[in-house]
Amino acid sequence: MPLSDQVDPVDRYVARLYRWALSVAPEKYRAWALNELRNVVPHDFALWGTGLVSDWRFHTVTVTGGLPRSFPQVLEETRSINPILPVILSRLDEPIDLQTVVPDAALFKSAFYQRTFAPYGITRVLATAHLDQRSGLYSLITLYRRDPAQAWTDTDLARQRRLPYHLVNAASHLFFLHLAKTHEKLPSGAAAVVDAQGRFHESQPKFLDFLERHFPDRADPQALPFELPPPATQKIINDGLCVRCEPLGELWVVHLWPAGPLDRLTAREREIVLAVSQGLSFKQAARKIGVAPSTVANHLYRIYRKLGVYSRTELASLVYPDSDDETPEVIAAAPKLTDGSL
Repeated sequence: MPLSDQVDPVDRYVARLYRWALSVAPEKYRAWALNELRNVVPHDFALWGTGLVSDWRFHTVTVTGGLPRSFPQVLEETRSINPILPVILSRLDEPIDLQTVVPDAALFKSAFYQRTFAPYGITRVLATAHLDQRSGLYSLITLYRRDPAQAWTDTDLARQRRLPYHLVNAASHLFFLHLAKTHEKLPSGAAAVVDAQGRFHESQPKFLDFLERHFPDRADPQALPFELPPPATQKIINDGLCVRCEPLGELWVVHLWPAGPLDRLTAREREIVLAVSQGLSFKQAARKIGVAPSTVANHLYRIYRKLGVYSRTELASLVYPDSDDETPEVIAAAPKLTDGSL
């Protein structure tokens, strides 16, 4: 028997979720993952939605198998008469078979069934909800079958019990991997995506660690405890935490990281530091930034005093703290400075 046939199907599927992350566009990843899931837990349709427990509405939702885009909205509109929803919420991370909640005879006659599932011939429903208690983000992953004779088996339940956690985390991991390609990467930091009210749509665990450490008494754990700074600017909050945000469509990417010496400089001073740390002369740095060489020299003098450094090499050690004991090549190639000079 080939070794690949001996691998547990769930393990093989989970490995694909993570290994193929960068091979699938973020906006197509959920549909791809649900379609791949058919090989592990066979189904005709699937739904994967996420949102906040504060309103129990989907912020993002994906449906597969030919379900219309209006299907999630119908589910939200019939939430008050949905018999499986209270059970799902009381048994998080546990796959719930609708057949065990409501017998077929009663279900098929109900107004809920006639409005939601009957138009698509759905007879079997297996739903699992996952909740991140720290951010308030929930995910609902539901599989559907048409054939009433194809009841969910113990194997289906066992496999689906293991999978939602990995689906949610693999999707979040992929999101931030792609985000790092298109947004500025900040040192020792973490990111989250929020709406205009500061409510979470995605969050890295380290981002929540920062909030819990610096805002232990925040009133709403599902939202930022501070106002967003203007786009592409940064500020220090709580005397030790830097925050920066950038637009992402109608949402915002928020970066947090521990403030370092360079973070206490002005935006112009940081611009000059980065320029001279790349080995540029005063004239070259001034031309790049669009100021006079004397302006660069004056700023650099004040920067040295603020940071307590006396040479470009010492300045480089702040800009490139992970370069071990070797000065980066661009710094080594820069003109050497004599004591007391700029």
